[in-house]
Amino acid sequence: MSAFISRKQLLEDETPLSELFGLCNGEQDKEFLPERRSLRIHGHSTTIRLERAFWNVLEDLAKIEETTVVGLVTKIYDHCQFSNSKNLASCLRVFCLKFINIGL
Repeated sequence: MSAFISRKQLLEDETPLSELFGLCNGEQDKEFLPERRSLRIHGHSTTIRLERAFWNVLEDLAKIEETTVVGLVTKIYDHCQFSNSKNLASCLRVFCLKFINIGL
């Protein structure tokens, strides 16, 4: 039995994780890099650090909602006060995943 798996076998044994690995390439390295943005939410300055991939999703959702990223983050912040008031970045990540999961 060989220690190496052939490309053909990988394609035949395709799993969701192996499919995701196949989608990753050198051009997408930037998606994993954290990016800080300074925003004003209800007059208070804050800095949020998210991976570029999450900022991309927030930008897409803001376009659909016909608002700015700051306007969208403010709406999410207002909602998160009830569920997770301590970590806005985590709340934003969860919103991005939920948005992707509903497939809009």
